[in-house]
Amino acid sequence: MIISFNKYQGAGNDFIIIDNRSGIINPSDSKLINKLCDRRFGIGADGLILISDHKQADFEMKYFNSDGKSGTMCGNGGRCTAHFALKWNIAGKSLKFMASDGIHEASVENNIVRLQMGNVNKYSLIENNYFINTGSPHYIVFTDNADKLNVFEEGKKLRWSSLFAPDGTNVDFVQVLDNGLYVRTFERGVEDETLACGTGITAAAIASVLAGHFDTNSVNVRARGGNLKVELKIRGKKVTDIWLTGPATFVFEGEIMA
Repeated sequence: MIISFNKYQGAGNDFIIIDNRSGIINPSDSKLINKLCDRRFGIGADGLILISDHKQADFEMKYFNSDGKSGTMCGNGGRCTAHFALKWNIAGKSLKFMASDGIHEASVENNIVRLQMGNVNKYSLIENNYFINTGSPHYIVFTDNADKLNVFEEGKKLRWSSLFAPDGTNVDFVQVLDNGLYVRTFERGVEDETLACGTGITAAAIASVLAGHFDTNSVNVRARGGNLKVELKIRGKKVTDIWLTGPATFVFEGEIMA
């Protein structure tokens, strides 16, 4: 079969997006999804996103990690998907879509997408580091110099730590700057460092406010692949009104035989 796709990237976090409303791809076909994401034998991406119809929203976003397995919420993927939906007239500039953690709102203005993330109703401290689920689980490790870290080695150790068994966690190494944060992320499912991670950047911003590094409801974050902004409100032990804003860039479109 011939599959039409779009390639997108959000702050260097790249995705294959496919309009699957006709059901051309079986979501359980992990081998195919893994092959499409392979950077040598396929299109190449951190993850793949399928668009399908949904009764309560403009569409449903189904996210898959590059290993072919179904993933949890992806912030940058969600922003890229919103841009894709506008581009192909699936939705308008203001839209709603269903993801693994519920319905999300988004707005698109040129190449900038503002995405509402789910509320965080609980978080914990594990070995003095914050563990926060922003649609995907993240372990936040503050460091004085993120560039000196071997993120692959250190991230892999924590990702598979018994502290987070059985599913493991994503790991974010966060450096506090004068004007915001610098974040490097080891992503599960990709099993490597990615140039940016939307849910990780969101978790890092929340942790930085909870830890007292900032007393604002808006945190600027720099990733290796680009800059994003997180807005949030702390209400007692809950974090609400969380918005992730940044670029979503169409790279190319094509067809592939599968």
